[in-house]
Amino acid sequence: MNFDEKIERTGTRSEKWDGLGQVFGAPEALALWVADMDFSSPPAVTEALVHRAGHPVYGYTLWEESYYDAARDWYRRRQGWSFPREAVLSSAGVVNGLSMALRALTEPGDPVVIQPPVYGPFYSIPRLNDRPLRENTLRETPRGWTMDFEDLDRQLAGAKVLMLCSPHNPVGRVWTREELEETIRLCQRHNVLVFADEIHSDLVFAGHRHLPLATLSAEAADRVVTFVAPSKTFNLAGLSTALMVVTNEDLRDRIREELARTGMHMGNTFGIEGLEAAYRDGEPWLEELLTYLEESADMVLKTLEERLPGIRARKPEGTYLLWMDFRSLGISQGELIRWVVRDCGLALSSGTFFGDGGEGFLRMNLACPRPMLREALARLEHGMEERGWK
Repeated sequence: MNFDEKIERTGTRSEKWDGLGQVFGAPEALALWVADMDFSSPPAVTEALVHRAGHPVYGYTLWEESYYDAARDWYRRRQGWSFPREAVLSSAGVVNGLSMALRALTEPGDPVVIQPPVYGPFYSIPRLNDRPLRENTLRETPRGWTMDFEDLDRQLAGAKVLMLCSPHNPVGRVWTREELEETIRLCQRHNVLVFADEIHSDLVFAGHRHLPLATLSAEAADRVVTFVAPSKTFNLAGLSTALMVVTNEDLRDRIREELARTGMHMGNTFGIEGLEAAYRDGEPWLEELLTYLEESADMVLKTLEERLPGIRARKPEGTYLLWMDFRSLGISQGELIRWVVRDCGLALSSGTFFGDGGEGFLRMNLACPRPMLREALARLEHGMEERGWK
């Protein structure tokens, strides 16, 4: 694959590119914010979608056994995770699935624990559904971001759900077995369910290994609802298809009822085709992608160290997202955003979108052609020189 190829996305209803003017007031900025990739999806996916589009009837669609088999084979092969066919439910996306599961398994007023700085919908989903939030803020240490288990123990008391981001967006941690085992131990102690958002689980760099939370033990699997999708892995977010893996039959039945109650139980014709093609034939493409992404991350970090020492970042263990620390510049979050957009011509995600601990940070999406990343770094360097920060 030629991941250096620039693919024009403006005019395709792309949120990332066609939304620049509305969100940033800067339609000409480099878009490094929304977490999708500026790469072509695997050729097998395109071929499957074009083939299906060639049939001119786009009616109601079945989830056939081949769909479930493709997903189950993928997770067994890539992550060593075996789960029965009946454990799988489909949704229109991980965010949609999280909302459906929360409505099905909790009541208004039930507390939900999150671990900021974390993906923005972890805040909005509970709040919009009248579930009060408790925040177990990640700790920033010389070794990187870690969980504060002493505080987690306190926050889980009386809570109903822990929403776990694994691998973590935006800080890029791939949680170790020890961290996940302690998380489950505390959730068992307080009888708390875990919603494990593992959408980035295929995007893990050398030296790290994603461990599906539900594989720790039978007891863990009994209280975990896992959310996965091909969307991040293969750049298929627009196909609106994700999976929930729920081995606890009672939990699964309650979620299925909520999906039916809200009319969210129907499949997306192209999402079904795309998922099956990606999981069946996308593995060689993914292996090339992971190499390219890690080389891009190394290039960006080397440039920051050598030419932009006022900006700090740690290499992500997983995801294609870089959590960048601008606090040494000594400016407010509002001024930071204005400077990056107006002076540097870059659209990055504000750290405050990710809640507590995000002040002074921006998130950069590394999943784009490397020449674009070099241009972004050059713009940052020029912007710092103009301000006398370099």
